[in-house]
Amino acid sequence: MFKNARIYRLGAPFGHTAAALEELLGTRRFRPCGPVETAVMGWSAPLGEETAALVHGVGGCLLLCARKQERLLPSAAVAEAVDERIAEIETGEARDVGRSERRALREQVVGEMLPRAFTRSRRTWLYIDTEADWLVVDAGSEKQAEEVVSMLRQTLETLPAKPPAPRQPPAGILTAWLLDGGAPADFVPADACELRDSEDSGSVIRCKGQDLGSEEILNHLRAGMQVVKLALEWDERLAFVLADDLSLKRLRVGDALLDELDDGDDPAARLDAEFALMALQLRELIARLDTLFGLMGDTAPAA
Repeated sequence: MFKNARIYRLGAPFGHTAAALEELLGTRRFRPCGPVETAVMGWSAPLGEETAALVHGVGGCLLLCARKQERLLPSAAVAEAVDERIAEIETGEARDVGRSERRALREQVVGEMLPRAFTRSRRTWLYIDTEADWLVVDAGSEKQAEEVVSMLRQTLETLPAKPPAPRQPPAGILTAWLLDGGAPADFVPADACELRDSEDSGSVIRCKGQDLGSEEILNHLRAGMQVVKLALEWDERLAFVLADDLSLKRLRVGDALLDELDDGDDPAARLDAEFALMALQLRELIARLDTLFGLMGDTAPAA
């Protein structure tokens, strides 16, 4: 289910029951874009449109889904239409079109084109772990995650959620794992990483399908480059790429765990089973990352 995980610490125990949260989300249920709206965002059923509930609870975790719909209006098409209008005015009236009139023409063109523009939707899953006090967002970028967290904060009127602020720079720890072979026994480096020069952020090396213990990789690390992304397998349960902001990408459940899932014909039941499995594993993984990195700077990194 989740392909990414961006983690936020809740500053206080989550104070809403599933029923209360359902009612609050219902005040901002997703609706399609209006004729002249460029984008809308709201809450959608996490188990699929054929279901109605906006909150799905499993094992102390509350699963939500944010849906954003945008109208696709290419800037090049708008610019071309505006240029045509300007050319008609300048030719027909023998005068130049000023800056303010150009802006007005652009607004007019956009207003005419929007109702005919195609739309696209993006769904972002997230869940609140009410037992461990974490918020986890399936977002590939910080911007996408913050947009969803901001909407949840507005919906609830308050949400004391903060991204990780580790005690020590994670890049230094990840670099030591490769350079010194010091990764904990339950974390096995895979075959991909991203290296960045600590003094020149533009100097980046991306490795995939390589032996990360090779002399080529180690020489880059000895020369001062640091690991900012590292593919890992954790305890044969989860595989992912851990970044230096402690976000997870390319998240995948281990084959042994997947074999436990029931391959039924009900999509909602399948999603429920996948979420229950993923949420449990992520709860334990986040606790382990907290031990290693001190996610909020309140614990000393351990081995």
